Amino acid sequence: MPRRRSRQIHIGSVAVGGGAPISVQSMTCTDTRDAKATATQIHQLEEAGCEIVRVAVPDAEAARALPDIKKNIGIPLVADIHFDHRLALGALNAGVDGLRLNPGNIRDPEKIKTVVQAAKERRVPIRIGVNAGSLPRARVIGDSSRSNTGASLSEHTEGVVERMVQLALDQVRLLEALDFDLIKLSLKSFDVPTTIEAYRQVADLVPYPLHLGITEAGTPWAGSIRSAVGIGTLLYLGIGDTLRVSLTGDPVEEVRVGFEILKSLDLRQRGPIMISCPTCGRTEIDLVTIAQEVERKLQRIEAPIKVAVMGCVVNGPGEAREADVGVAGGGGRAVLFRHGKIVSTVDEADLLSALMHEIDNAVRDWKKGKRRESVGDE
Repeated sequence: MPRRRSRQIHIGSVAVGGGAPISVQSMTCTDTRDAKATATQIHQLEEAGCEIVRVAVPDAEAARALPDIKKNIGIPLVADIHFDHRLALGALNAGVDGLRLNPGNIRDPEKIKTVVQAAKERRVPIRIGVNAGSLPRARVIGDSSRSNTGASLSEHTEGVVERMVQLALDQVRLLEALDFDLIKLSLKSFDVPTTIEAYRQVADLVPYPLHLGITEAGTPWAGSIRSAVGIGTLLYLGIGDTLRVSLTGDPVEEVRVGFEILKSLDLRQRGPIMISCPTCGRTEIDLVTIAQEVERKLQRIEAPIKVAVMGCVVNGPGEAREADVGVAGGGGRAVLFRHGKIVSTVDEADLLSALMHEIDNAVRDWKKGKRRESVGDE
């Protein structure tokens, strides 16, 4: 499906929307007041490929730490603001590249106007971040004796979606009335259908870039699945300009999962794609151990190569031939392929080292090609 064409903004040096590559974001889990620890974690995120990073700014001390953080990192810095608009003003004074405001807990239009004017002067974009869990109390319309108890899931979802979209539109109109259009929107919920429908509706109503995410998605296992379903569905529909996978754990994992979602839809290529077959009664090598070890080793590789680790003679040779580097094993032996051609046949005990040797060769070839491209561009 064609990608929704949105207005482009820039978060620091990173273009968002307007056909720019879909960027992957994360958020630190350090105490922002500890500038050194926060910068260290951001460096780890940068190594994983994170392109925009957000930090919590819960108080004035955290805001005062932002200049030290910013001068020690290489990617754009976004300040996450709740409740107190003065923290947004402090973050802007500190030189952040973007703001995230939650209209569910900063509701005074005059305070929002003050922040918007300061952001406008500095050309700093603002994300209107609507979360289902922090919506203002719903206004009661009609019969006040009605209760939501017993309401169907679809009725509840429709009500939440309507409130999320309306709150986002109200904030957009407020910012537009102040002649401010450096706007990005997010409408997140833990509930995947609610999130998808909210984004689908707002995508048709505003021209601004959309930041995708399933909020409070959970631990890396469950949260990755929930995020892949929600974010992946929206991306397949052509909706979304940047994303964050929200996981309970190391934020580096958020970046890895984010890129894996994009790679699965052929929207970005960063790092290897690994193919490995499910185990079954035909498997004749220790496929699980080998695949896990290969996956672990591939995490340090940036080259967008395809690696196949196959364990039987049915699909194994075909998948291995199609990959940049592939192996098809059986009966204690394995055939190693490179770009469809057989490189060697090795014993299972030597399979991993032989495979990694060929992967290293593929990475070197990729780097040579990148250098030739760079010289050609000059």
